[in-house]
Amino acid sequence: MAKKTGIIYTPAKKRKRPGRHSKKQRNTYRGQGGNHKRWKRKMAKRTRIRPKRRRENPIRTSVKSGNFRPTKSGAGMTRKGVMAYRRANPRSKLQTAVTGKVKPGSKSAARRKSYCARSAGQMKMFPKAARDPNSRLRQARRRWRCR
Repeated sequence: MAKKTGIIYTPAKKRKRPGRHSKKQRNTYRGQGGNHKRWKRKMAKRTRIRPKRRRENPIRTSVKSGNFRPTKSGAGMTRKGVMAYRRANPRSKLQTAVTGKVKPGSKSAARRKSYCARSAGQMKMFPKAARDPNSRLRQARRRWRCR
């Protein structure tokens, strides 16, 4: 401690704790001073994110290929089409339509409810398709048993 004889006593400055950042730095990427590109590269190396490879043979989107069902029979993807898509896109979680009876509150019921809500938005955006009972949109909604 300093002596109190004629000299004004000033306590030592508080040191910052390690790992603390100022408010300005807290709002940037991990206190990098706004250099987010460098931070993203660094994090990509850590988590080993690899770029997606492009496939030479994308899945065929015709009814003839067997990957999609014709409009008259529900206008969605077939099981074969879903499997082909998942082979081409390994991280995909694509599933076929929920067409049977489901328990209320189950995952399938939630998927159906979600699809029906989304396709109802499509009906608003495309009134011409909404009026036509043979449109792909209306047929798909019928297949999903949307009310």
